[in-house]
Parts: sequence; C-alpha cells; structure tokens
Amino acid sequence: MKKLMMICALLFSVITYASAQQGGGRMGGTPEERAKRSTDQLVEKLKLTEDQKTKVMAIYTAQNAEMTKAREAAGDDMSGMREKMTKMNAETNTKIEAVLTDEQKPAFKTMLEERKKAMEARMNGGGQ
Repeated sequence: MKKLMMICALLFSVITYASAQQGGGRMGGTPEERAKRSTDQLVEKLKLTEDQKTKVMAIYTAQNAEMTKAREAAGDDMSGMREKMTKMNAETNTKIEAVLTDEQKPAFKTMLEERKKAMEARMNGGGQ
C-alpha cells in the first residue's frame, strides 16, 4: 500500500511539474520575439510594405523592452502597472498609426477593437 501511495505521489509531482513548465505560451519570449509576432500579425492583416514593417518592428521592439523594464520595476503594484501599460499601449498605437496609410488606419482601428473585446472577454472569465 505504501508503494502504491508513493507511486501516486510521484506521478502527481511529475504531472504538476510538467504542466507548470508549459506556462507563458504565446505571450512569452524576448521583447524581440514578441515584437516580431505583433509585426507579423500587422503584416498579415494590413498588408504592410517592407518599409512599414521595419518601422513597426522598431516601434514594437522598443515598446516590449520598455514594458519588460516596467514589469520588473513595478513589483506588486499592479494598479500602477496597469495604468502605465495602458499609456504605453496608447502611445505605441499612435506611433503605428503614423506609419500606416489612410487606407490601413480603419483596419488597424478595427483590429484594436477586436483585441479589446477579446481581452474583456478573457477578463470576464471567457476562457482561454
């Protein structure tokens, strides 16, 4: 009986450890990797030119590096962090809009609205 309990405990530990290692998922990675994912998404949805792609990549890389520093500096102050991130996101979106053509701007705004709705759904327990 003791052996059975030890085996069950060991299996539980291994499963728990393995599932904990999968965390992070799509949002993880270096600031450059996150910037590349965001840029690739815009390239696909807005059909960015090479020049626009380069500029957007630089904007996202700078923002993600800044966000990483802000997260580290914030510690447990989540409300202050949320305000700072909201401000950073708004500034980033303004910079990206400046790079876009008049034809691309409405699609970008629609994309931002869709992201906002998806975020609100996740925040309200809409699942993963």
